Amino acid sequence: MLVEELQNIKSDKTVDARGTACPGPLLAAKKAIGEIKSGEVMEILSSDEGTKKDIPKWAMKKGHEYLGTIEESGYFIIYMKKN
Repeated sequence: MLVEELQNIKSDKTVDARGTACPGPLLAAKKAIGEIKSGEVMEILSSDEGTKKDIPKWAMKKGHEYLGTIEESGYFIIYMKKN
């Protein structure tokens, strides 16, 4: 998705893992995915560079849809949709 499309997504769950190092953001996302329904969107906020690769890999492995990443000043917003 384009950045403009990502910015217009309404997230059903936000996981704020900024300030935690790997594997903190991934573990937080794994815990939070159980709190949303199929078809809902979760956004993960992370300042850890590795999260940009870890979350998409995990999402695809589990059958969820990785929607994209927005880079903000000092952190990333990663969007995924639960299968």
